[in-house]
Amino acid sequence: MISSNDNKDLDIQSALYLARGDNDDISSTVTDYLDHQVRMLWDRLLAEPDVYLLDKDEFALFNFFIYRYQYSPITEAAISRFWNHHQASHDGA
Repeated sequence: MISSNDNKDLDIQSALYLARGDNDDISSTVTDYLDHQVRMLWDRLLAEPDVYLLDKDEFALFNFFIYRYQYSPITEAAISRFWNHHQASHDGA
């Protein structure tokens, strides 16, 4: 089991799992980790707003924090690219 008290054991999916749980007492380690990860992701999107392609973990992270970025054209384009690529990969392209 992933320890929410040990940052080195965290990855995006495990931190999201802990954050989405029924636990009202999410550790600051988890919230700090996720906040840091989404800020780094946003920086990558800003650096390549027209071409950056989110992977599945990044999409899950971004979706968790969508309220921060929901009105941005960069957000809309990144989500659209993710779904277009995801759909194409399932269509055998």
